[in-house]
Amino acid sequence: MAVMALINEYLSLNAVAMSDHVRQATLTLDAAALDATAMGDGWTKNVYGLKSGQLQVEFNDDTALSQVDALLWPLFGTNTAFEVRLDAGAVSTTNPKYTGLVGIAQHNVGGQLNDVARKSLTFPTSGAVTRATS
Repeated sequence: MAVMALINEYLSLNAVAMSDHVRQATLTLDAAALDATAMGDGWTKNVYGLKSGQLQVEFNDDTALSQVDALLWPLFGTNTAFEVRLDAGAVSTTNPKYTGLVGIAQHNVGGQLNDVARKSLTFPTSGAVTRATS
């Protein structure tokens, strides 16, 4: 297995490629561990229930027409499609894509004096997330 430097991650929201403004994007997926332990088991037993996830993104903010702020604001309070790949190259067995819906449940504006304007946002997934290699 090759180790890779993450230097060209791909992210699209609402079918708009936004990678040129992304500093980091992390998709985290979880399955609820439900305790199924009974008397005499000796060890905890788990079965797995509902799955959930979140997409955490840090953008270099941009309020120009068709840029970060202008693209995200109309989506605030809605679900929209996302796609994440570790590399912006073609989807393949070594560069799978993860897709689904996320809720644009956060929006922020502003930051710290003498710093790059950024948006650090966490979007919860809504429904299934899929992984594809073609």
